[in-house]
Amino acid sequence: APESLMQALEDLDYLAALDDDGNLSEVGIIMSEFPLDPQLAKALIASCEFDCVEEMVSLAAMLTASPCFVPLSTHLEEAVALRRRALLHPSGDHFTLINIFNAFQQRAVPAADAGDEGWCRKQGLCAEALRLAATVRAELLEAMRRIELPVSPPAFGSDANALNIQRALISGYFLKVARDIDGSGNYVMLTHKHVAHLAPACGYLLRAPPRRLPPWVLYHEFTISQDNCLRVVSEIQPQMLVELAPQYYLSNLPPSEGRDLLMELREKVLAAEEAVPAEAE
Repeated sequence: APESLMQALEDLDYLAALDDDGNLSEVGIIMSEFPLDPQLAKALIASCEFDCVEEMVSLAAMLTASPCFVPLSTHLEEAVALRRRALLHPSGDHFTLINIFNAFQQRAVPAADAGDEGWCRKQGLCAEALRLAATVRAELLEAMRRIELPVSPPAFGSDANALNIQRALISGYFLKVARDIDGSGNYVMLTHKHVAHLAPACGYLLRAPPRRLPPWVLYHEFTISQDNCLRVVSEIQPQMLVELAPQYYLSNLPPSEGRDLLMELREKVLAAEEAVPAEAE
């Protein structure tokens, strides 16, 4: 449909993938080197700037490969859920996927599948999907080296690295942000004011004991046709969104309380930036 095409072009423009003439920009040309959706490609490129390439390339592979979670039979559900909970990362589902991939890689036995198959079965994970993710990851790294993008060393687990992963994600996924409007999990998506909920498999809903849901989240996908749920969700700080999303994107958001909050934050950031030179003088 023409509307979908126009929306796709607008999204590419927000991602800085197009130049003023509507052709691919330098960033857009680099994005096109990766067999990924534009937002994920942009986040992967941003990871070079934020020194979290090893982690983002693992995440990109996990998001591109088949889903790694298998449906659980009722009699196994509680025991597997307990083991799965140990893999949950406090920063959100994106980080949990990196956690799972790293744990799988530590157990994978070259030229033999028995070791990783048994571990995956206990966690309720699909070994085939994780092996596919490892293949995709190797291909993405090869593409990065071919076009001479810098690959930073692994640093997963540090607070600084977690912030850098969030920055890289926001650089690509600022179009997919939602805000909990009432503290009970009713998330309004900033771009079109639709209210959605977290998917049942979301890590924030699996934590024991239950804790507060994040006020602001970045999500990988939204499925209105199935269950009106946000999938693969991680908490973000609105301050970071103001700093990293294009200003004209924020200005073009439909009116909402979330947009007003972001505009207030932007004014504070601008005032602080203007105050620094004044102090220097």
